[in-house]
Amino acid sequence: MSRARVDHETAFLLHSYPWRETSLIVEMFSREHGRVPMVAKGARRPGSMLRGALMSFQPLEVTWSGKGEVKTLHSASWQGGQALLGGIGLLCGYYLNELMLRLLAREDPHPELFDAYAEALARLAGGGAHEPLLRSFELNLLREVGYAPTLDHDVESGEALREHAEYFFLTERGPVEADAKLGDLPLLPGRALLAMATGDFSSPETLSHAKGLMRRLIQYHLGGQALESRRILMELQAL
Repeated sequence: MSRARVDHETAFLLHSYPWRETSLIVEMFSREHGRVPMVAKGARRPGSMLRGALMSFQPLEVTWSGKGEVKTLHSASWQGGQALLGGIGLLCGYYLNELMLRLLAREDPHPELFDAYAEALARLAGGGAHEPLLRSFELNLLREVGYAPTLDHDVESGEALREHAEYFFLTERGPVEADAKLGDLPLLPGRALLAMATGDFSSPETLSHAKGLMRRLIQYHLGGQALESRRILMELQAL
């Protein structure tokens, strides 16, 4: 069980929603304690010290306490050093937050994912290419929660993938060499899967195949539930 009180922990706000008349329920993602739901009492009051501090995509220093499922947030202060997100970067940030809300168990620490998230926010704020960043984060997240996809060998033969061969990806297992019996699945070139395995999303071909595969895997692990942020992102890209 987590400690009754945690002082001065670095965290990011993933989501918040109103609770009772003047308070908020906030979902924090901290480096050492993972995703933690908290009640921010009085945070909606005009004079609340918490009201201006609870900003998404900004590093916060927070203190909370409680032994139940929902903790009590005592203080939150902005640490600074992170540029604000805007435009497509802001939408991508909401997408990352929604992924973590859906896939991360509460109070399950993921320090490496926390660092990857902080780096992703910095890169999004810098205006870099967002597609490689999203694919890399999706893969890191699946690995962290125990859903790491096999990407470097044929799950039936056990042999290493060949760059110039083509494969089908079985959602619950991994890649198998292309067979007419599995013709309803998209073909994936071995070189793209091998690049994904090493986190190399520099090739447009790899990016294209990774986008479809990650979407399929995430939907599977979410039980088919749609992501609201992805829908909005796709609609804006279509425009």
